[in-house]
Amino acid sequence: MGFRVQAPMDFYTTAELVSLFHSEESHLVERKRSGADRRAIRRNICAFANDLPGLGKPGVIFVGVEDDGGCAGLEISDALLRDLAQIHSDGSTQPIPSIRIEQASIDGCEVAVVQVAPSSSPPVQYSKRVWVKVGPTVQEASEDEVQRLHDRRIETEQPRDLQPVRSASIEDLDIAFIRDIYIPAAVPDDVLERNRRTLEQQLASLRLLVDGYPTWGALITMGVDPQRWAPGGYVQFLRIAGTEITDPILDQKALTGRLDHVLQALDDLIRLNILVRTDLTGPREVQFPDYPADALRELVRNAVMHRAYDGTNAPTRFYWYEDRVEIRSPGGLYGRISASNFGTGEVDYRNPLIAEIMHSLGFAQRFGLGVELARTSLAANGNPEPRFDFFDEQVAVTVRRAP
Repeated sequence: MGFRVQAPMDFYTTAELVSLFHSEESHLVERKRSGADRRAIRRNICAFANDLPGLGKPGVIFVGVEDDGGCAGLEISDALLRDLAQIHSDGSTQPIPSIRIEQASIDGCEVAVVQVAPSSSPPVQYSKRVWVKVGPTVQEASEDEVQRLHDRRIETEQPRDLQPVRSASIEDLDIAFIRDIYIPAAVPDDVLERNRRTLEQQLASLRLLVDGYPTWGALITMGVDPQRWAPGGYVQFLRIAGTEITDPILDQKALTGRLDHVLQALDDLIRLNILVRTDLTGPREVQFPDYPADALRELVRNAVMHRAYDGTNAPTRFYWYEDRVEIRSPGGLYGRISASNFGTGEVDYRNPLIAEIMHSLGFAQRFGLGVELARTSLAANGNPEPRFDFFDEQVAVTVRRAP
């Protein structure tokens, strides 16, 4: 069995993997006796994704091989492969790397093979640190190495939210929030303590500035006036007294401003609008909400993260009817995501910087699993299966209230 995660390029053939298996550890090859040390594996994935030498080739981790190249006799179970495949979903590595994980038998040795493609958006960080391969070793990148990776990134075509807005300036960003809240959330304390870089250099390393200009993602999420740059970059909330859009409106709000304010306001609205039925007939009080709050949070945050912010002035719509909740996100499915693999753990990012910012601020925990987590929570609460509709210009989800 094999897993492919956000794969934009070709990986090695079987013959090429056999050749690498017999080679020494290097910029392209790492051996692990088992999958037990997940942090070491993540550091290697991060280092291969950064591709410091600029080889432009995937790096390979052979799991089940001794340091000297001998076979470790490791059982390559489906559980091990799934655990390795889920490494990308916990958000500890940013931007999320493109990997392929599979089982292989090479000269009678059973191994798990993790192939990591070079990132198009370096520097990649694991646990908020940049790791690179220097020969056969993995180490934390120096400031010069981080700058080299940053320079390489801006030479390539970037997603919209990573591109600079040359009509904006650093004054258009909420610097106090970035300095006091975001940077401490995105950068480890010990790295901050030894940091000698200017604020502008720090913003550049976090992809908030390019060539001294704010990026679209920075302005949309942490701008002084985000809607100046993305007029539709807000959430429209309606609470409707009925089942039709023409029925009376009980409450309406336009949630604007910094992204953390918008997402916190959404959490508050979800909490305030859920109705809870209390059963007092048994020995213990039991409460039955008409919707599980965590499911609605996952779905609306997913809509904010993956929506199109350019080419449209439409907001994210969050409409709460008597019998259902509808969430509509501008922009159709993106990249590798299709109607058949939507919500299965496959990931591709229209807005990788916005996804990274949401994770750093605590609004996204496990990438690629939000829809599945929502489905599980809805089922446990007794709600019907959510319905997803995919159009060229939007993605919509309808959640029915519990009976």
